[in-house]
Amino acid sequence: MNPSLPSPRVAEPPIDGEAPKLAAVIDIGTTAIRMAIGEHRAGGSIRILERLVQAVSLGKDTFRKGVIEKSTIEECVRVLGSFRKKLDEYQIPPDAVRAVGTSAVREAMNRLAFLDRIYVATGIEVDPLDEAEVSRITYHGVRPQILAEPELQGAHTLVVEVGGGNTEVLLMQDGDIEASHSYRMGSLRLQYSLETMQTPQHRVRDYLRSQIRRTIQLIRQEIPIQDPLRIVALGGDMRFAASALECTPHASGLTPVPTRRLSTLANQIVSLSPEEVVHRYHISFQDTETLGPALLSYATLAQAFELDHVLVTSVNLREGLLREVAGEDAWTEDFRRQVINSAMELGRRYEIDFAHATHVADLSSRLFRELQPLHRLSSRYELILHLAALLHEVGLYVSSRSYHKHTLYLLRSSELFGLSQQDMGLVGMVARYHRRSSPMPSHDTYWNLPRERRTAVSKLAAMMRVALALDESRSQRISAFSCERRGGRLILATPDVEDLSLEQMAMKHNVSLFEEVFGMQVFLRRSVKSVIAPRGHE
Repeated sequence: MNPSLPSPRVAEPPIDGEAPKLAAVIDIGTTAIRMAIGEHRAGGSIRILERLVQAVSLGKDTFRKGVIEKSTIEECVRVLGSFRKKLDEYQIPPDAVRAVGTSAVREAMNRLAFLDRIYVATGIEVDPLDEAEVSRITYHGVRPQILAEPELQGAHTLVVEVGGGNTEVLLMQDGDIEASHSYRMGSLRLQYSLETMQTPQHRVRDYLRSQIRRTIQLIRQEIPIQDPLRIVALGGDMRFAASALECTPHASGLTPVPTRRLSTLANQIVSLSPEEVVHRYHISFQDTETLGPALLSYATLAQAFELDHVLVTSVNLREGLLREVAGEDAWTEDFRRQVINSAMELGRRYEIDFAHATHVADLSSRLFRELQPLHRLSSRYELILHLAALLHEVGLYVSSRSYHKHTLYLLRSSELFGLSQQDMGLVGMVARYHRRSSPMPSHDTYWNLPRERRTAVSKLAAMMRVALALDESRSQRISAFSCERRGGRLILATPDVEDLSLEQMAMKHNVSLFEEVFGMQVFLRRSVKSVIAPRGHE
């Protein structure tokens, strides 16, 4: 539920001479706008200095009418204007502030008008979060607690957050992602469907349960759940339940809430009027809209999987975003591994040649690192290249004719854990240009990209074509190479193969895009020197 509002605090004195970094996150949610201001201290800890919350019912507009009403927009402007003043008091620079919108903003048909009005009035740029980014932040937040909880060792863990608009689900085992899905079931959607159906009060609980069970059926169909299973629940509604039921947290930070007691509490709240809930539980009217449907969702889910309790985490979206704004790298090596695991699952679905695909992906990553001074792309793009190389042949599942175009379509229509739709679009376009023509003015999906991303796609596709030439035989016989730049030439040397004529012929046909982008000719030679093997062949 909404946190209490503490009085403003000032940053503590620096430790060991290093001043803490101030950062702020604004979360425009379905029922309220919240802001957290914190300081990032040495050692990686985050100390929250202040939390602010103002009730604004964006979800009521979006989920009922499809648009955010003008009066609601102006109320958001007023609230964010007051938050802007608080940011100025703390002297937090714009690059240390991140404002995000969840499903109520993302799904509004007048989203762009809303975002523009906020920016014009307050100077705050709001970034609508998609489901992939929410999953990534959730993963980073809950993983340490899952690894520290003895009960979850060796078990499948279903991490669930029932939001106002959507329900986000991660399946994890021993800290690793096995599946990630988003479902259009949220506490506000459920509440407003009750109003649309004009459900009598005595039928409310039965109607909600029937809607919740439909989503549970989808979860069972789409997520490969095995015993033993445990559920970790996120969200203010479940934190309220843990507090109201006076449950004691474990050392890991997870709090067990008995399913039977949770179900009783949910049934009580659903049967009461909003005024009765406010009076009995001392919460705001805005919170009553989500509380009953959300708690009933969690209770029904636990009962469906025959669990005697649910583990509740205190992790929330804002604290995860604060860490990123303060400078923590969200794209850690572990996170990259989880994304690649998700891509491997997608590749299995489309029956790719894994030996060839994984080898080309490893060669592409090696080329990316070797040629860093040439392409000057951030390390995040290495993952984009690796994924594109891994999945470049998924289009063969549709047809061998123009399969690179089918690959683009399939990847743009697919989801990978932790990758936004924008990131998936880049993966798809890099994979699309692994063969045939270079990007052309008639290719709208390419030319409509901002220049920075457009040139990144060309650079990555050019490097992947070189990697593909190195495995032209599909035998993975070239597992090591060195790179040397000599004027306008790039010399690749490998000690692995006596006869390179097949790969040299492929290189001659594949490197035109590389020459167009980097202005360098590429040559492949045999080397008698030992060279370092690429990652995956060490």
